[in-house]
Amino acid sequence: MKKEKPRKIRPAQKQTPPGSQSKMRPKPEVEKSVQPYGKFAGKVAVITGGDSGIGRSVAVSFAQEGADVVIVYLKEHADAKETKTLVEEKGQNCLLISGDVGDEKFCKSIAQKTLKTFGKINILVNNAAEQHPQKNIEDISRLQLEKTFRTNIFSMFFMVKACIRALEKTQGVILNTSSVTAYRGSEHLLDYSATKGAIVAFTRSLALALAEKKIRVNAVAPGPIWTPLIPSTFPSDKVKKFGSDVPLKRAGEPSEVAPCFVFLASDDASYITGQVLHPNGGEIVNA
Repeated sequence: MKKEKPRKIRPAQKQTPPGSQSKMRPKPEVEKSVQPYGKFAGKVAVITGGDSGIGRSVAVSFAQEGADVVIVYLKEHADAKETKTLVEEKGQNCLLISGDVGDEKFCKSIAQKTLKTFGKINILVNNAAEQHPQKNIEDISRLQLEKTFRTNIFSMFFMVKACIRALEKTQGVILNTSSVTAYRGSEHLLDYSATKGAIVAFTRSLALALAEKKIRVNAVAPGPIWTPLIPSTFPSDKVKKFGSDVPLKRAGEPSEVAPCFVFLASDDASYITGQVLHPNGGEIVNA
């Protein structure tokens, strides 16, 4: 019987939001050793929040399957450059675009720059997100509420609107990152969980709206995954125990989530739309 690899020890650590992957200990696992099959040869993928964490792993996995990648990120330039290097090591091109996806004008510019550089868009991954734990709902300011919704869900509307014509031409794919908190809730992440629930409804509705255009829309709802969001938003003592409350008793790695995106973006999932995959360490969410 194959033994599960030992859980990595995560020492107490703290960063300021949005966090840096290069400063994490241990560093998240970006990719698994798999045989590439050229699933995305000649295709172009746009990934928001692609500089680190799940976004980085998705970018590298897509590049391994032959896609050129556009990495959209806020201001984490060092992480973004490292992701670009990893993509280029796979023999693919990578365009970095820095800015706030909560700004609709910026989202339009992403589509314009991508089309100018690569001439098409085949895959859109709406992955950018932020979270701000609070003990009480009274502590969630109007500014925090608006900012979380603008980054986590408004940006998805903006990005789809900006890329829809290009995706129509390629009969492309849209993938959205939700969360297990959309299904089981989180007492300290009220606004974040609300946006993740909205993403599920958005995914299902958009899949229906775009079915006639032959654009598939799906989502991935990860459980506790070791990304920069964790040490940059949780207390250091909670970081040590992060993920230990799921059935598999550990946090997942970004490399354990990326295969869901690869599958849903590929022709292997050609008959799947409006659905959500759940890499969450064994939590049963009845969805």
